[in-house]
Amino acid sequence: MTTVAALARRQFIQKTSAALAASALPAINFAQSAAPAARTFNPQPGHWRTFELTTRVVIAKPQGTTKVWLPVPSVNTDWQQPLESSFSSNGKAQLTSDGQHGARMVYAEFAEGVAQPYVELTSRFKTQNRSMALVRQNLGAVDAAELRAEMAPTQLLPTDGIVRDTALKAVAGARTDVEKVQKLYDWIVANTYREPKTRGCGEGDIKTMLETGNLGGKCADLNALFVGLCRAAGVPARDVYGLRLVPSAFGYKELSGNPAKLQGAQHCRSEVFLKGFGWVAMDPADVAKVMRQETAQWIKTADHPLVAPVNKALFGGWEGNWVAFNTAHDITLPHSAGGKLGFFMYPVAETAAGRLDSYTPALFSYRISAREV
Repeated sequence: MTTVAALARRQFIQKTSAALAASALPAINFAQSAAPAARTFNPQPGHWRTFELTTRVVIAKPQGTTKVWLPVPSVNTDWQQPLESSFSSNGKAQLTSDGQHGARMVYAEFAEGVAQPYVELTSRFKTQNRSMALVRQNLGAVDAAELRAEMAPTQLLPTDGIVRDTALKAVAGARTDVEKVQKLYDWIVANTYREPKTRGCGEGDIKTMLETGNLGGKCADLNALFVGLCRAAGVPARDVYGLRLVPSAFGYKELSGNPAKLQGAQHCRSEVFLKGFGWVAMDPADVAKVMRQETAQWIKTADHPLVAPVNKALFGGWEGNWVAFNTAHDITLPHSAGGKLGFFMYPVAETAAGRLDSYTPALFSYRISAREV
C-alpha cells in the first residue's frame, strides 16, 4: 500500500533526478540554439597611421643576368601619403616607374657571377581608413582623360560580349550610377565566392570566369570582375593593388596581416568614380573572404551577423591596415624580357632561365615585413 507520504517522496525524487539530469547536459547544446553574436566593422577616417614596409629579395639560383622589380607605394591621395623609400643591393639598383601607369618600383640588375644577388627596399607611408558618406562634394575639375582610361578595356578586363551582357542584366532598373554600382556589388557578393585553392590572388581573367561559369577565385579575380562589370555598365572603375600590413582593429582574422611575415598578404581592392562624390572605395572580394574563411563553416548569406557589417562597410569604405602600390593593368616592366603583367603587387624576378614564380616566396626567395612607427 502506497501512502500519501510515500507518493510525495517518490514524486520529489523523480523531479530532482530530472533536474539533475538537465543540469548535466553539455552547455553547447544551449549555445547552439542561440543566435550568433553581432560583430562590428565600421572603419572611419580621421586617424593617420605611419608604417614602414621592408621587402628583401635574395635570388637563390641566379643564372646569367638577373633582374628584380619591387613595387613601391605610388598612390598619393587623401587616404594614403607615401613618404620616402630607400634601398640597398649588391647589384645596380634604381628607383623607376613603368612609364605609363605611374607604377613606381625599384629595379635591380645583377651581372652574371654575382653570388647571392640581393636587394632590400624599405618604404614609409601614411594610411587612414575610408568611409563614404553619400554627400555630394565640390570635386573641382575632373580629369576626363583619367576617367576615360578607367573605362577602357584591358587584356583581362574586356567590356564587350558576355561582360557587357552580364553587366546590363545586373543593373537593370538602376537609374543612377550609385544604384548601378550597388547592384553590381550585390551581384558579386551573391554570385561569386572565395576559392582558397586559387594560387596567389588569382589571375583576373573575367571573360573566362563568365564563359565557364566558374565564379570562384580570390581578390584579383572577384574585384577584377566587379571593375570590369562597372566599366561595361558605364561607370569608371579600377583595381587598386596592395598589401595587408597589420591585424584588423575589428578582430577579423581574414582581414588582417601578420606584420612579421607578409608573404602572401597581397590584396587587391577596387574603386569606382561616382559623379559628385569622386573615387569611392569598394571591396566585395573581402566580403566573400569573410563568408568563406572567417569561420570553419562556409557562410552562405551576407545577412549573417558576422558578414553583414563587413558587407555594409566595404561598399564605400575600407580599413587602413593596408597599403596601395598602384592601379596599373597590363603593365610592362622596364628592361624585362618577359611579357606584360596583368597587375604588379608581388616581387618579380627574371634570370636567364626565365621569370621566377612570384607565388612561391620560399623558392624565389623573398621576405616582407612591416612595423608601425
